This record gives sequence, structure tokens and C-alpha cells, in this order.
Amino acid sequence: MKRKLVSIILSVSMAAALLGGCGSTSAAGTSAAGETPASEAKAEAEAGADTGSEDTEDWQNQDITLKVLWGQSTTDAGAEDMIDEALAEKYPNLHVEWECVDWGEGFGPKMQQYMQSGLPDVMIGKGQDVKTYASLGVLDDLSSLDAVNYVLDDATKGVTVDGKVYGIVYNALYQGVFYNKKVFKDLGLEVPKTQEELQNVIKVCKENNITPFASHMVDSWSIGNVTMQFAINDIFAKNPAWGDDFRAGKEKYTGNKDWETVYNYNKLIYDNTFEDTFSLEQTGCDAKLVNGEAAMKVSGAWSIQNFLDIDENFDFGIFPFPNQTGDSKLIFEPNITLMKSKDTAYSEAADAFINFMAENKDLAVSIYDFTSTASMLKDVSPTFNNPSQSDIDKYASEGQIIDANSGNTQLVWSGFQDENANDIAEWLLGNETLDEALSAADGRVDVSAP
Repeated sequence: MKRKLVSIILSVSMAAALLGGCGSTSAAGTSAAGETPASEAKAEAEAGADTGSEDTEDWQNQDITLKVLWGQSTTDAGAEDMIDEALAEKYPNLHVEWECVDWGEGFGPKMQQYMQSGLPDVMIGKGQDVKTYASLGVLDDLSSLDAVNYVLDDATKGVTVDGKVYGIVYNALYQGVFYNKKVFKDLGLEVPKTQEELQNVIKVCKENNITPFASHMVDSWSIGNVTMQFAINDIFAKNPAWGDDFRAGKEKYTGNKDWETVYNYNKLIYDNTFEDTFSLEQTGCDAKLVNGEAAMKVSGAWSIQNFLDIDENFDFGIFPFPNQTGDSKLIFEPNITLMKSKDTAYSEAADAFINFMAENKDLAVSIYDFTSTASMLKDVSPTFNNPSQSDIDKYASEGQIIDANSGNTQLVWSGFQDENANDIAEWLLGNETLDEALSAADGRVDVSAP
């Protein structure tokens, strides 16, 4: 009941954020996000410096508003309010003008737009975005920031380019197959490690009138996500440079047995999920798993909020989707990742904001609990109830963890992975052949590079 009450409060907060937080006029009275590009802000700051009204070397003695673009996962909306409240206590003169967009559909296009007019002071994306934008020369080197020392070493490796750190990884989402422990126990099922064992789980579930997989294929991003999960363990774990080879003409999708297998995993799910998967929204899908109508769901930690909102006592675990060789690893995706514009007019204030995010442990715990995500900060642990944590700890202790960036830094999401997902949907619906879907991916090779 307590969690349900909190969920109601957070829903109201999130609605208020949409009206008064993200993309709105800030406390300092600046214009709406996106209306004044960073290049104009820089010019204004430089002009102000000539008259003494702006002193970027003494930023704590003036009111400053940082423009922050946040490409949010479904778990994140509303967390900006927590940051505003904590920031006001630490730096009353430092304000944030938020522009929050959906990461999957909005972040890439917004970044392209801003690269023409001037980036916001700070960007918050995913770990995989760092390589993309660092390679374009638009990000500032964060190597000397105190924040780097607060982040787990393994998380920093993925945001280091040519020996320089360009991102601060704040949290992570684990990905794999969530499963209803009660269903598995009632049916006498063990966690499958091989495709053969998975086929047995599917068989037993169907014999007992339980849908093997919960899925919401109406969301093409979900198809794209599970496809990359499959590819990480069946392709990139074998050849970490597959994307580079693809662009060099050494590899392609058509005629590639591994990619055919990866695409066919989608069909395996499609053949063993709800008939209305192409019209079923995520919340309804998750409810079916929680209620025992389905046994498994290939997803990520963003589903945990839904699970526990539906039933705060839901007992679930997680395991890697079995690959062809039976050695799949649980996938770890760096999520909230802070980046800084190389051309920000407020460099020291932006540094202070990024350091503040890494240093404030109380805020971090609040955000981890709110988003139901894992910490990437040293000596900081979330306190929310996560029944799958014991599984995560087990795979981590056994070295059975792999970074999602192993694939995402080889094949870009926007314009490539997401478009491939649309073709997979068309294939599953019978509107394309498998060869046509694979060939379409080959036709997008020029836009596949991060």
C-alpha cells in the first residue's frame, strides 16, 4: 500500500514536471528550453563579461541557469524534480532549465538539431552516446573532474575515448529474461542455460496453458532492444568489432547465419506470446507476467517499476537469454550518463553540477530507488526492493556480466537499430520476408556507425 501511495504521488509529480519542469521557464526566469541555443548564451555571457555583469570565473556569485537536455528512459521522468530540490540546497544560485525527451525517439534528433545551433551546457544520455558525440568533437574532457573518482572503474572504461573521459555514468539497467518465480516453481522448471532447455520451458508452459513469453511488440523499441540483447551474446561476444567489419565490407546481415539466428529469436518469442502483442502496451504486458498469465519476459530493469507497482510482493528473477553456445551473460547497460558541451559559456558551473550529481549520495539513492536501477557510484547502493538482485549478484560474482556497449558502440540506435526493429516487425507480421529484413539492414550500413 505504501508503494502504491508513493506511485500516486510520483505520478502527480511527473505530471507537474511535464507542465512546469522539463522544457519550461526556469526559476531564474529564462526562456523555454530550445529557444536560446548555447551559442547565443555564450555570446550573451561574453557580452556581459565586457560590462562586468557576467563573471564566469566567479560563477557562485551570480545567478546562472544551465540548459540541460535529458534523453530519458521510461524510468526517469520526474527525477529532475529531485535534482532541482537538492541542487537548490547546495547551490541556490545555480538553476537548471530542463528539456526532457524520450531517449529512444527524441535524444538523437535533438542532438543533431543542437549541433547546428549550439549544444546545451550539459547533456544526459546513455553510456553508448559518449563515443558517438566525443568522436564528433563536441564534448568536453571530464578526466580532471572529481566526479570521475566517484564512479566505478568498470563504468568509466566504456566512456573513455583515446584515454580521455567524456561521460559520467550514474546508474545502470540490467537486461535479460525476467521470470515469474512462482510459475517456475509450480511447474518444476529450472532456469534454462541452453536453447534446448529453453525449448523445454516453453513446452511445459504451453502444456499448462501459460503463455511462455510476455511481450509488447507494438513498441518497436522493445523489438530493437531484445534484438540487441540477442546479438550481444551471439555475435558481439564472439567478434567485438563486428560493426567495424560490417562497414568495411567484411561482414553483412544477408547470408549471415548468426544474424538469421538473432532475428529468429524474435520469431521464437512471437510464436510463443500473446496474440495481441502488436496492440498490447507495456503496462498491460507486465501485468500478465505479474499475474502468472505468462512465465517470462525479455526486457530490462525499466520493467521493475511496473512489476512492483502492480504487486509490491511480486517475486521475480532474471537470467540471460540462452545463446547458441550456452554461455550467455547478463547484460549491463550504462543508463544515465552526464556529458558536457565543449563550448558551454558556463564551464565551471557545469563542472559543479556534474560533480554535485556524483557526490550527493542521498540524492543518488533517492534516484536509484525511484528509477529502480543499479548504482554506478562507489559505495552507494539503492534500497528499493528488488527480488532479482540475488540473481544479478550471482552472475556478477561469476563474471557472467557483459556491457551493452559492446554492441551499442558498434551499431548506433537512432537510424539503424530502430529501423531494423521496424523491419523485424514487418517480417513477423508477414509483410516482409526474412531476407528482405536482413537486406534492409545491409542497405543502412552508411548510417550504422555510432
